[in-house]
Amino acid sequence: MRKLTSFSMLLGTGALLLSACNKSGNAGKSSATGWNYNDPKMGGYMVAKNKDQQTGPGLVFVQGGTFVMGATEQDVMYDWNNIPRRITVSSFYIDETEVANVHYREYLFWLTRVYGESFPEVYRQALPDTLVWRTQLAYNEPLVEYYFRHPAYNDYPVVGVTWEQATKYCKWRSNRVNEKLLMDAGLLSKTDVMDQSDDNTFDTKAYTSGLYEGTPGKMSKSNKKQFKNADGSPRSAQFEDGIMLPNYRLPTEAEWEYAALGYIGQNPGPSKKEGQRGEELIMNKQIYSWNNNNSGLRELRRGNWQGKFLANFKRGSGDNMGIAGGLNDRASIPGPIISYYPNTFGVYNMSGNVSEWVNDVYRPLTPIDGSDFNYFRGNKFETVFKNGDGEVEKDSLGNLKMRPVTDEESAHRLNYQKGDVINYLDGDTLSLVEYGYGMTSLVNDKSRVIKGGSWNDRAYWLSPGTRRYMQQDMSSMTVGFRCAMDRVGSPEGNRFKTGNLFKKQRQKR
Repeated sequence: MRKLTSFSMLLGTGALLLSACNKSGNAGKSSATGWNYNDPKMGGYMVAKNKDQQTGPGLVFVQGGTFVMGATEQDVMYDWNNIPRRITVSSFYIDETEVANVHYREYLFWLTRVYGESFPEVYRQALPDTLVWRTQLAYNEPLVEYYFRHPAYNDYPVVGVTWEQATKYCKWRSNRVNEKLLMDAGLLSKTDVMDQSDDNTFDTKAYTSGLYEGTPGKMSKSNKKQFKNADGSPRSAQFEDGIMLPNYRLPTEAEWEYAALGYIGQNPGPSKKEGQRGEELIMNKQIYSWNNNNSGLRELRRGNWQGKFLANFKRGSGDNMGIAGGLNDRASIPGPIISYYPNTFGVYNMSGNVSEWVNDVYRPLTPIDGSDFNYFRGNKFETVFKNGDGEVEKDSLGNLKMRPVTDEESAHRLNYQKGDVINYLDGDTLSLVEYGYGMTSLVNDKSRVIKGGSWNDRAYWLSPGTRRYMQQDMSSMTVGFRCAMDRVGSPEGNRFKTGNLFKKQRQKR
């Protein structure tokens, strides 16, 4: 197989599109220098056409905005860990549904095919813990045996997955989606799919660094200059080309809660006629994730839903689904991922079914400490690892090697001074807070937030503002996950521009 030559080294992990284009949206002449783009006679600087970010498989678009994050109901648990606070969340994408058993088994199948002979431990470490169903004083052995494997449960949310396993699934999904996009664009040959193994597997970062030894597709033989070097040799695509998508990842707590509330249903956004906006108004504070029916009338688009349970939860002690002949939520355990009432973003089961992992490290008072823009706790900054010769490398599984950013590298920055800022303002010398895990607290740097009530929870936990936590290497029969993705470009979605635009004023020259 022929190694693709890289046009440039890895420039970053975001899907960046260059905006220096002419009025028609096609790459033409630089408005800064006057030099032509995509012209070998003028340096050969290649600039892709302006294009919108496509929606990745399984995702729905969530238009960002401001909202009050935190408690909606009385703090009956007396934790005082979800103090209301107004923040802003950037636009992003989130899975329409929870990740299902069949999705996770697809992941395991790929691990077996690629790493099964050389690194069987990779597959074993990814297996969900089916023993989470086992209970000392209950007969749940059929669920231990069948829930994850039997096709009757294909479309049920996967459980027994740790935060660490969910994070690795997101990375695998990112690589598979980007690999297919490159195949569809003719930059990689589909014949490589069955030949990948060990360190010769597709990794997005390794590919953009020129380290993936893949077979070029039909595009390398075409006359198009966009994916050729100045000497005519094929080059690998970069994020600047706008073909690949940003990484799938776990949503942040703020993103998850914002998506669950779905306030866009109360304040419709821009219409197809550019310039029209909603009233910038939230009329009702929602308690649960499904949208309010403020008029009290029947929802005709989805039929008569009045009197039906809109989520899968536990009504009371010993009542997980009601009485025979009149089952209330029609599920004794998690139900299918597309069931119950979606919210106005079109997202299913943000209240009930299974609780979900989010990316954040848990701290009781993070809602007070955190930034009011894209609030998140859990940053451990990384950079590309380079060997003694200054070259980047892959590991034995084909992933680009990364390393933590050191405190020395961060010391003279204005925006951060440490590479690991999980404990910033909470648990470090500045805050004078310490967490004695196992002695005075069950909270440490491996405590991750879980959101949303489950099939075995009371209604209180269905409110998106409630929060709990669990160690990132633990799992439960009530906890699953869904993925998210960054949004690049206009925050209002495709076909809409960023910023308020006005007619150019005439000026004397």
